[in-house]
Amino acid sequence: MGATRPDGQFDALRREIAELRASRERLAMANDAERRSLERALHDGVQQLLVGLAANLEIAGGSIDADPAAAKQLLAETGRDAQQALEETRRLAHRIYPPMLEAGGLGVALRSAAASADVPVRIDVTPGAAYPAEIAGAVYFCCLVLLEAVEAGTPVAIWVSDEAGTLTFGIEAEGDVDAERLPIRDRVEALGGRLTIEGSGDQTRAVGSLPLPGGG
Repeated sequence: MGATRPDGQFDALRREIAELRASRERLAMANDAERRSLERALHDGVQQLLVGLAANLEIAGGSIDADPAAAKQLLAETGRDAQQALEETRRLAHRIYPPMLEAGGLGVALRSAAASADVPVRIDVTPGAAYPAEIAGAVYFCCLVLLEAVEAGTPVAIWVSDEAGTLTFGIEAEGDVDAERLPIRDRVEALGGRLTIEGSGDQTRAVGSLPLPGGG
């Protein structure tokens, strides 16, 4: 007869399965929440700007002969609104998937995100390092969520390295941003990685690791 597993091993296995299911459920809920947030941003932001642009263009077109000066001023304002709509659209596109991640790599994408968040960041990423899209995306979005959570002007440090088939990364920020409530752990664990978060009144620190394909 075959050996019987100790009850403790079965209990541990059941806990791991339960934790995995809970993690997947949290990740699905976080994705749904993000989609709803994007929909609201499109409706309340970009869509309203575009409606305003259309209305202003119609008014300007109707008054260009009767009051050229007013029409010219309105067109100038419309141009500024159009620029704002472009910036808002670009920001939303980066929340979905930043083009810089593929075009320039993880380091370039992180610097772009830091600039948009108005946060001074020290980034240590191997120049030219290429990682699978899902791995780079997980690191990028974890960092992005923390960058958006800290107050403007808060110093942040980000580092990424890979060794022995594992990519490791860390984010450190001054102050306590309550990172445990942020939807970042499940994204990493869904790819077989681990993420630890430490927070105090003075500093928040998140360190993660992700297995790389072919790493053994």
